[in-house]
Amino acid sequence: MPENMILLLSKAEIAQKVKSLAAQISRDYAGRDLCLIGILKGAVVFLSDLVRELTIPVQIDFVRVASYGSGTASSGNIQITKDVELDVQNRNVLIVEDIVDSGLTIARFLDHLKQFNPQSVAVCAFLDKTERRQVQVPVDYVGYVVEDAFLVGYGLDFDEKYRQLPEVYKIET
Repeated sequence: MPENMILLLSKAEIAQKVKSLAAQISRDYAGRDLCLIGILKGAVVFLSDLVRELTIPVQIDFVRVASYGSGTASSGNIQITKDVELDVQNRNVLIVEDIVDSGLTIARFLDHLKQFNPQSVAVCAFLDKTERRQVQVPVDYVGYVVEDAFLVGYGLDFDEKYRQLPEVYKIET
């Protein structure tokens, strides 16, 4: 592992937070139809852990919303390259994201999702960088609010590297 990576969140901390979020979501959606939509690729690790901790039945779908390319900041050019496949009309949808940063990606996807007429839409983010927000977006379930730093691991990547790390690291520049 490169020297410039500093541990931010351990496996144990992450596991406890995911369990806590799943318990809250399970309570909030008890007795209701829920569809989780994970935003690829970063949310796949978080969504996988989250769904195993839920105590309610859910359906899962994935979308691919690209905004970073190979840089360390959002390009602002948001493209949906894989769309929703489940029928979400009149259903409760929970968007699962690894990190909400500028808000541009979530804002674009929330706007796009309206055309499918879901009953409700909420956002669950493992990490939230509120100080980098360019567009205000609702984040209903938050694992951790984090500082403005470049983070990798637990699904987060830098140029497609480090997603597999079971912890979250801050890259010092």
